[in-house]
Amino acid sequence: MCHDKQLPFVPWSFTAVKSSITAARRRPLLLLLGAGLLLNVLLIAPLWLRFGFGDGRWLAWEAWLLAAGFALLPDRRATRLLRWLAVVVVMTAVILGLSDGAIHQVLSRPLNLYFDINLLSASFHLLDGNLGRVAAVLIFAAVLLLLFVLAWVVARVLAISAAHRRPDRIFAGAVAFSALLLGAMETQGLRLMPVARTPVWDTLSFQLEQVRSTHRARIAFVDAAPDMPRPAEALSGLADTDVLMIFIESYGATIFELDRYRQLVTPTLERMQGELEQAGVSVVSGLLESPIRGGQSWLSHATALSGRWIDNQLWYRLLLESHHNSLIDDFRATGHQTMAVMPAIIMPWPEGRQLGFDRIFAARDLDYAGPALNWVTMPDQYTLHRFQDTLRPQAAQPLFAQIALISSHAPWTPILDVLPDWDGIADGAVFERWRDAGQTPQELWQDIERVRDHFARSVDYSIHVSLDFAARFVDDNTLMILLGDHQPATLITGHEASDAVPVHVISKNPRLLKPFRQRGFVDGLVPDHSRPAAGMDRLRDWLHEDFGNHQATP
Repeated sequence: MCHDKQLPFVPWSFTAVKSSITAARRRPLLLLLGAGLLLNVLLIAPLWLRFGFGDGRWLAWEAWLLAAGFALLPDRRATRLLRWLAVVVVMTAVILGLSDGAIHQVLSRPLNLYFDINLLSASFHLLDGNLGRVAAVLIFAAVLLLLFVLAWVVARVLAISAAHRRPDRIFAGAVAFSALLLGAMETQGLRLMPVARTPVWDTLSFQLEQVRSTHRARIAFVDAAPDMPRPAEALSGLADTDVLMIFIESYGATIFELDRYRQLVTPTLERMQGELEQAGVSVVSGLLESPIRGGQSWLSHATALSGRWIDNQLWYRLLLESHHNSLIDDFRATGHQTMAVMPAIIMPWPEGRQLGFDRIFAARDLDYAGPALNWVTMPDQYTLHRFQDTLRPQAAQPLFAQIALISSHAPWTPILDVLPDWDGIADGAVFERWRDAGQTPQELWQDIERVRDHFARSVDYSIHVSLDFAARFVDDNTLMILLGDHQPATLITGHEASDAVPVHVISKNPRLLKPFRQRGFVDGLVPDHSRPAAGMDRLRDWLHEDFGNHQATP
């Protein structure tokens, strides 16, 4: 009777035990799959940032090799040390991969550790200027905290329990072997699965090769120096002429190439063309190829001044260390005083002295009494007013001035109006009305379409101010070269945009414009896009060929 009472219980007990055993066997497999999936997402995320989700990169072989490999190892001290070594390698690859994706989005080029480490401080100062010191510190602290959390997560993921049962160990071994084999084939260019990559290997090996190639570039720069530099020579054709090289921030050819931007700036260009003609001022326009995109304006400045193609921070440093002659030396030999007006410079700038300018006017030297406008220390109209009203009259001889305008620098808010009364600008207090005007950067950058519109409007402002300045203050003894420093970031231009920037050469003296017409520049403010753009490094040679001691007879 007792046996009969237990009969219904036997099948139930057997089922429960079987279910328990199955669950116990399933748990290591689920842990392994979960660990692999988490690592896979972490390793492939930088590729999504760089190439987007739709580019077919979904599988990271190293993720599955690490997850399965550590599942097979016993929990010993050597394993724990190896685990933390793997964490360091993985986090290094992730940080470099994310940085590479960010550099591509902003500067349209890959990360190069050899000279991009300084961008950390530049990024902090950009955040500081836009959001304030507290917000900048908090953002950097949050990023560091996130990286530590990710490192902890990776360590925990790699510490999954070993698969104790033989079938589970067979499964883990098969995953590890397959990931190792297919990953090795991937590194040799044999891709059996189009969606798979080896992001850790690719990132670290690419950066190592970057360091090697950059070192070779350093040697090439030094070796080429004796043959390439043009000696400092007087530009006799400009002996009695003030030469103003004025850079407009982020003024790229995309302003003319894309309808949405061209439609916005065209009315301003047409109106200012009429005002220039009414003032007797002529202008010819062309295109030059900038060495950089999205940022690092000083590289384009150095390229135009030196006549050498300076597209990275290393070459910039080498240029400074080599004391390579530039337009600054040429104009000093011509009898000009040389001047740099740099409203974006808020910290010591020894590079300006190394370049050789006689006088340097950074932000604090321009006596601006108005408000800072997010990252922009002062409006372009104030910079040009201060130059014309105070700095230019101080020169007792002809002047060569480099002026870097910054109102069209990101974050492109607020957008100012051009003041019709230049004399009323005074110390800049008149700009107080824009202190809290427009959207904050945090608000604006929530909508990329609004960002693009603000970009175009800010460039429109800078063009308007610069051409108004030209109509008022350019005379027979002034050659004004107004040009962009670089294209804006890829999110503004798209990935297919060229590297070209517009160049407007302006004067009341027809003799000064004739050589540029002969080089393909066209009358008016709209460049001819059918012609290929010469490099910005050609500008110095052009000035020597057209205005130097050996220029062709007009």
